Amino acid sequence: MKYPKLCPLTAAIVISGFSSFANAQLGQNLAVDIRSLSMGNAVTADPPGISAVHFNPAALAKIDGLQTDVQGILANFDIQREYSAPPGYNVFGYSDDPIVCNDGPEVSVGICTDFKGPVRGDVEYASLYVPILKKMVDLGAGYPLVAPTAGIAYKPPGSKVTYATAIYAPLVAGFGAENGNPSNYMGQQVAVERITYLSPSFGFQVNDHLSLGASFGMSYNAIALNTDLRFPNEMIGVLRMVDEVVCRPFKNNKEFFTDLILLGICNTQEGMNPFNKMGALQVSLEQSLSPSYNLGLLWEPTDDFSFGMVYQSSAKMRLKGKYLIDNAKAPQQLIAGLNSSTSGSIASAVLQLPGYIPNTESGLVAMDLEYPAHFQAGIKYKLLPDLQMNFDVGWTDYSAWDKFKFEFDRQISLLQVARILSNDVTPASLALPLKFTSPWSWGIGLEYSATDRLKLRAGYEPRASSIPNDKRNTMVPINNAQLFGLGVGYRFDADTDLDLSVGFLRSRDNIPACSSTLSNKCGVDNILLNPYAGLDVKTNTKVTVLGLSYRTKW
Repeated sequence: MKYPKLCPLTAAIVISGFSSFANAQLGQNLAVDIRSLSMGNAVTADPPGISAVHFNPAALAKIDGLQTDVQGILANFDIQREYSAPPGYNVFGYSDDPIVCNDGPEVSVGICTDFKGPVRGDVEYASLYVPILKKMVDLGAGYPLVAPTAGIAYKPPGSKVTYATAIYAPLVAGFGAENGNPSNYMGQQVAVERITYLSPSFGFQVNDHLSLGASFGMSYNAIALNTDLRFPNEMIGVLRMVDEVVCRPFKNNKEFFTDLILLGICNTQEGMNPFNKMGALQVSLEQSLSPSYNLGLLWEPTDDFSFGMVYQSSAKMRLKGKYLIDNAKAPQQLIAGLNSSTSGSIASAVLQLPGYIPNTESGLVAMDLEYPAHFQAGIKYKLLPDLQMNFDVGWTDYSAWDKFKFEFDRQISLLQVARILSNDVTPASLALPLKFTSPWSWGIGLEYSATDRLKLRAGYEPRASSIPNDKRNTMVPINNAQLFGLGVGYRFDADTDLDLSVGFLRSRDNIPACSSTLSNKCGVDNILLNPYAGLDVKTNTKVTVLGLSYRTKW
């Protein structure tokens, strides 16, 4: 059954472990301005009205008197995710992963005899994190979402300075799925938000050809994730083999000798299985005030040509929030079994394992996060009296996302175990190595003046991926992406403009088995956010954005 999918306030994903932050790449500039969307976001030399606060504040100097801008966006986000078992698939000899295997409990050999075809685990609805409620809200399958933005600008008579502020969303993204969805091990619910709620700005007219500008953004940030956990690596496969093969003769037959040799791990009611759910994690972090600034320059030597340039600063944040972990029975039983024997207790003490694993663990969590800096420059050129071309190049410093480190207020049982297999884990912290890169990208837009009142627009923006091949995953279902835009602008009178635009973004990705450490890496050290070890993974993402903008002067 195919579900209708929705995009969150504008769009896009996504992210991992908490790569969900990479939603910034997919969702960048999708919710800021409708006209810009239809021009492939190639508007640095031709910023639209008050949205220049974001794209190039120098262009605010072109506004006279009092102007307001109200926009609404309707978005749909379709994310398809697919899993399949390649030839020879197994985790330490076991291949009965219920995600890809049809075998029932009557087949007990651990080797799958009936593999499913490609299994779909699509996004089913949009999710948003609501600050007041401090929780994620599911919007429901098939329900449309409107995202409003607004701005106001004023230039006093005879002044060279225009003042402005705007409310907009540089990044809002989120999605969710029902229980049982195969993709829930990489985020059953995910929400990432950066909302600029106040942006005092100015544009200064230096002379007839040159303008400078700056804006100072005050933004709210939130990150939230609910995900199931499983760890299909070789070490868990070894523990399953010990439980099913070595321990079977000694089950319910506790003896000193077997306890001594087998460290007490046979004294468990439920053994470890690399394909079983090991727990669930809920975490949310936020920061109410995250300041940043934009600096812009606009040079217009003739009516046919202009050059624009903008620098959008990074924003360093200290996000704080809460976490809740539900632990499954199997890891609880493993630790209890170890500590039930003398030799197991000694081994547990040497390895600094926890004395027990509780049903739930909760507390406070924090992380340092840098919203990346962005630079963009472009030109506007009139090819014909009625045909204008815009072309921009841009760069975003995603290399600032080398790793994300979560710091907990106390030691966590599963992390005490996981640190044995990973250098990125301590009993009270978890670091997710991302190693993002900072590629350049470009965009092009055309605007045709059909009449004095009617304008037709088209744009194209190919977005190069910042995610390395060995870090791709289903929580950020993108590799390279393409954005297409179409729009119509109509001028009712000298003071009022109406814009209607539609944007379509698409991205497909193929993650071969064992190729990504944040998805399907094979081996012993793939303990973190690697729930599809050994499987082939494919994603197909489609984002459709429809928007309406109303601008008027007073």
